[in-house]
Amino acid sequence: MDTKNDIKNKIATLREELHRHNYLYYVKNATDISDYAFDTQLKELEALEKEHPEFADSNSPTQRVGDDRDQRFEQVAHQYPMLSLANTYNDQELRDFDTRIRKTIGNDFTYVCELKFDGISISLRYQNGALTKAVTRGDGASGDDVTANVKTIRSIPLQLPPGDYPEFFEIRGEIYLPKDRFLKMNEEREQQGDKPFANPRNAAAGSLKLINSSAAAKRPLDCYLYYLMADQLPASSHYDNMQKALQWGFRVPDTMKRADNIDQALQYIAHWEENRHDLPYEIDGIVIKVDGLTHQQQLGFTAKSPRWAISYKYKAEQAVTKLKSIDFQVGRTGVVTPVANLEPVQLAGTTVKRASLHNQDIIKSLDLHYSDMVYVEKGGEIIPKITGADTEQRTPEAKPVTFITHCPECNTKLERKEGLAAHICPNENHCPPQQKGKFVHFISRKALNIEWLGEETIQLFLSQNLIETLPDLYELKTTDLVKLERLGEKSAQNIIESIEKSKSVPMQRVLYGLGIRFVGETVAKTLAKEIQSIEELAQTSVEELIEINDIGTRIAESLYSWFRTPENQKLVERLKHHGLQMEADKPTNSSNELDGLKIVATGKLTNFSRSEIKETIEKHGGKAVSAISAQTDFLLAGENAGDSKLNKANKLGVRIISEEEFLEMIN
Repeated sequence: MDTKNDIKNKIATLREELHRHNYLYYVKNATDISDYAFDTQLKELEALEKEHPEFADSNSPTQRVGDDRDQRFEQVAHQYPMLSLANTYNDQELRDFDTRIRKTIGNDFTYVCELKFDGISISLRYQNGALTKAVTRGDGASGDDVTANVKTIRSIPLQLPPGDYPEFFEIRGEIYLPKDRFLKMNEEREQQGDKPFANPRNAAAGSLKLINSSAAAKRPLDCYLYYLMADQLPASSHYDNMQKALQWGFRVPDTMKRADNIDQALQYIAHWEENRHDLPYEIDGIVIKVDGLTHQQQLGFTAKSPRWAISYKYKAEQAVTKLKSIDFQVGRTGVVTPVANLEPVQLAGTTVKRASLHNQDIIKSLDLHYSDMVYVEKGGEIIPKITGADTEQRTPEAKPVTFITHCPECNTKLERKEGLAAHICPNENHCPPQQKGKFVHFISRKALNIEWLGEETIQLFLSQNLIETLPDLYELKTTDLVKLERLGEKSAQNIIESIEKSKSVPMQRVLYGLGIRFVGETVAKTLAKEIQSIEELAQTSVEELIEINDIGTRIAESLYSWFRTPENQKLVERLKHHGLQMEADKPTNSSNELDGLKIVATGKLTNFSRSEIKETIEKHGGKAVSAISAQTDFLLAGENAGDSKLNKANKLGVRIISEEEFLEMIN
């Protein structure tokens, strides 16, 4: 039997370990333990503290909500405590929860079943229909003021249209990152040499805590709302209140369902456990709430969670399989990514054969050896990832996995720059996958948009030594192409014509098409607005570049380095010689009628598409903005203009103009 001292030490060890995991999860947006393992440790600590109240501590992880506060943000006290939920992983504990509820409030009640979104909890405050504050959970009593970042999330209304909502209310929900956007964002991060996010939750948390709201606006966050709070609510039912919030203009999940009893709730849980992989976002379980607000008040709260709600969490699916080999793949930007080849294994409804290991640091942290039996999970149920190796099954002759020192494609020595997680092949113009990737990027729709060229045709040109660097495209002739397999005279002619047509593409897209590291579409647009030509950009210093809004040190240094490379200088000179647009578009109207005016356009316009009206406003010195505020000068209202924008414009005193009035202004 354990002595008192043993038990005291055990409790202290568990508390220390759980505090560490809470810090990693809530503050660092990282984790080195599964949810299930964390909850198992927490329950063990709860049981020990219950048996030994003499070792009670108000700061124990069992007594506190996990704390995600970040001191870089202003701390705001919650008007209503923002607690966490008790959770379970099995049906019996859910039935025990149901029994406790019935002992307190009787049998005349219903449940509401909701998906448990795997994101970041947020509390939104509205005064007279206007969003005034957005606050994270924090420690339950206060959280971070992230209002500026939340205002960049388009699914969160900044101003509600007139309605029967309370003068002041709070609505809570979850900010998350959809699966497809998460995968795209990670792909871009890896191409740039950044460490990929482990899962959508980490990505959402990192995005929400960005200091610069313009940077947060580029992260594709979304939000669902799931709880309404006010002194006077429209209904006495949680479900009915959320349906009312839906009418007011909030994004409320249509997966929310009422359940007459715990058996129906369990059916809901079973349904989504089987179908959750089909959702466009991640969930890690189901939340069961007592529907009646009077019943909720009667049941009350513990120190850290409501007694009227519980979450049923799904266990992360895990499989064990053999690590066969490692491939090192070279991307368009030269980033080398290690990919594990595995014995095929079933996981989360799919057959997993490969798993990205991302970079050298991750390989080291896993201590992988060839032929290891490895544990595989789906990170956030999306990306297969190796979480560890079974060292007991490792054979003595197994060799450790080491990162390569030279490019597997061109044998150039790899580089790893300070502050980056990735190894990079510096032979950007002659390494085959980089060479091909540069052409594919250059011809893409958002760059030069050379319609009759595709990846296969580029590969064919490269294999026939017709092209080596980007300007070679503009020296191709129809006679060069008709001889090639699969290309007739008509196809060859179409290719040459589409290459010729690309010479009219504006400078910002030419700059983006060059494929300079960290210069994406948005950065290219910003540079084209501030710097009038690629020639001028090539002469701009790092210090001058950093002074441009949204251009950080990393982007500035990348641009400066790229334009100082003789081979790249020659490439730009040749593209200029072939007639590509190397200067930014100049405004066609010098009347300055819209100089400094902020204009929102809504509805269908006769003379302009969405992109054309934006370009026209900017060409005449104005600023095209998407949301109406007190600083907006005009609302340009076309056919079928939305009532919400019209009402808000009237409320704020913003002048509404027609398309005819707008044309008179610019003419």
